Amino acid sequence: MDLSLFVMALVVVYLLPGPDMILLLETGARQGKSLALATAIGLALARSSHVALSAIGLSVLFKTQPWTYDFVRYAGSAYLIWLGISILRANSEPIMNESNSLTTNQRNIFQAIQRGLLTNLLNPKALLFCSVLLPQFIRPQDGTTMSQFVFLGIVLVAIGLMFDVIYSLSGYWLGNVMRNNPKLQQFQRWLFGLILIGFGARIGFSR
Repeated sequence: MDLSLFVMALVVVYLLPGPDMILLLETGARQGKSLALATAIGLALARSSHVALSAIGLSVLFKTQPWTYDFVRYAGSAYLIWLGISILRANSEPIMNESNSLTTNQRNIFQAIQRGLLTNLLNPKALLFCSVLLPQFIRPQDGTTMSQFVFLGIVLVAIGLMFDVIYSLSGYWLGNVMRNNPKLQQFQRWLFGLILIGFGARIGFSR
């Protein structure tokens, strides 16, 4: 098992802009680091699910039953577009202060975890990525396939969570910078909202 090469591949992937990164930056900027970190937990849970689904061969179902892939693809596309539109419509919502009780409300934390979970879980490309990447680093001479799958899955989730924490804190820092600048807040909101809508449209039209 070439662990260093596997880690390098993950670092490259997690550095690429995607809906997960944009969601964390937006949440950190507008709702504080508590909800951004909660979103990161949701993303980690989704990646864990993708690893488990890859292990049981769900990607084979996508190949043999294309409608299942299309169902997940359209659901994920609609969800990202809905998130983007929600951000664009949040004209009257001020950037929250971390001391605001709303940012640590249990219901909001649950919703943030749910947002992260659904954003990644409904992205079929994330599942296919796990299904393609993980088997390439499994070596029969290094032990059982399942034990290696579990180990690589833990590494994938842990590195993803590390990057997500960085993006969450970066978003929080960005929110502090823009807190007293309404024009920057409006630009950030429209930029992130349109990017999420763009990602949703790309997933919807991809094959």
